[in-house]
Amino acid sequence: MPDIREKIEDDRGLLKKIQLIVPGFRGYRIREDLRDSDRILRAEIAKRLAQQRAQLEDARKALVRENPMSKALEDIGGAISAMKRVEGEIQHAEVGYSGIAADVRFKQDEIYNLYDYDISILESIAFIDQALVHIPSLVRSGNDADLRSSINTVMDRVTGLEERFKRRKATITGTGL
Repeated sequence: MPDIREKIEDDRGLLKKIQLIVPGFRGYRIREDLRDSDRILRAEIAKRLAQQRAQLEDARKALVRENPMSKALEDIGGAISAMKRVEGEIQHAEVGYSGIAADVRFKQDEIYNLYDYDISILESIAFIDQALVHIPSLVRSGNDADLRSSINTVMDRVTGLEERFKRRKATITGTGL
């Protein structure tokens, strides 16, 4: 994925370029652009997680058709719920605001670090993709034990993503997990 920070810098309009010249406003403009980059990146992460959740929902529908008594149905439901929760947390997370009366103030390098943290979270999404790849064929095969094992792997990876995101939140608030 291309670095969104560079894209936002390249797409600055005239007003934003002028703001970079005005003394005292340059740092504000740069931090705002970094926050925009982070927000766009988190929206992409949430979108990809929603796509993965849709894959699991499709697998659940297929499983209901193929084997409505499968014990894996409960496992898939739990994974879908976890994905919805994490997706919401990511989509609505703090962006490192540094306004005049902000509760938590951020310096430019701290916002860069948040963006880098979110890039690492995007890598976790790819890790979940690897676990999801086998689920449709396992649903068709009727092998409930292997399907449940695969779903548990997905759930473990979603839990790992959630933990990584909690560490991001702890970094923002300075509470340190």
